[in-house]
Amino acid sequence: MTLEGHACASGAGTIINAIATWKGAAFGIDLMTFADVKLSEGETGISGFIEEMPEGDARLIERCVEITLEHFGLELGGTVRTRSEIPIAGGLKSSSAAANASVLATLRATGKTLQPLEIVRLGVKAAKEVGVTITGAFDDACASFFGGIVVTDNRKMELLRREELDSKVLIFAPARRAFSAETDVKRSRLIAPYVEIAYELALKGEYERAMTLNGFLYCGALSFGTEHMLRALECGVKGVSLSGTGPSYAALVRAEQVKELRSAWESCGIEGRVIETSINNRDAMSL
Repeated sequence: MTLEGHACASGAGTIINAIATWKGAAFGIDLMTFADVKLSEGETGISGFIEEMPEGDARLIERCVEITLEHFGLELGGTVRTRSEIPIAGGLKSSSAAANASVLATLRATGKTLQPLEIVRLGVKAAKEVGVTITGAFDDACASFFGGIVVTDNRKMELLRREELDSKVLIFAPARRAFSAETDVKRSRLIAPYVEIAYELALKGEYERAMTLNGFLYCGALSFGTEHMLRALECGVKGVSLSGTGPSYAALVRAEQVKELRSAWESCGIEGRVIETSINNRDAMSL
C-alpha cells in the first residue's frame, strides 16, 4: 500500500539576519513551496526531486522525510517531490519552506502528528545535517511555518515573539544566485555589535527600522550594493533589506508605493525581476 501526503509552506523575508549573532527575525511571504511524499513498506531509501532544479541537490528534502520517519521508528521508503514559487538561492528562504513542507507532508502521509515547533525543529535539524545553513535558520523556518513576523533565538531554538502584520511586499530577485552555505561568516561576525542594535529594535516591534539597519550592515559585510535600498528609501519606504545572505532585496510597502518602487528597481540596470506579494500571516497547517 502506498501512503501519500501533501503540504506547503511559505517563503520568508529578512528583518534580522541571524548569522552575526545567532538571533534573527523574519516575516512570511505569500510565495509557496509544495511537497508531495509517497511512501511504501518494503521500499528502502528516499529519493528526492526538485521541479525547478531537476539536476539539483535534493539531500535536504530527502533528509527531512528520513528524519521524520526515524522520529517515529517507521521503516518506509519512497519519494519526495517539491515545486516552488520562491526563487531558489535568492535569500527568500526556499530551503526553510522546502524543509517545512517535506516534514509536514511526511506526517500527513503517515498519519502522525507533532507540535508545530517540533515540526520546525525537525526541518532545522535536517538542514544542519546536510549543510545548507550556517545558523540552522530557525528564524526563517519559524516565519515560513507560522507566518507573520517572528523574532527568535536560533542558538536556543526559541520563538520569542510572533505577530501578524498586513503589508504589501516588493522583492527584487537578481538573476544570479547566492547559496547561504557559501556566505562569508567571518565578515558577518564583525558587524555583530551593530546587528545587535537592529535586533533590539525588532524586539521592540520597530520592524522597519530594524530591517533597514540590518540591510545596510549586511550589504557592507557581504559586498552587496545598496542602490536598491536607497531607491526604496527615496520612494518613502521605511523598511527595506537585503534578504538573508542575498542577493534579493525585500521591502515592506504601502499599496500606493508599489508602482513607484517597481519602476525605480527596474531602472537599476541589474538583470532580475520584481515580485509583488504580501506578508503571509497563515501557518503551514492551515494553508
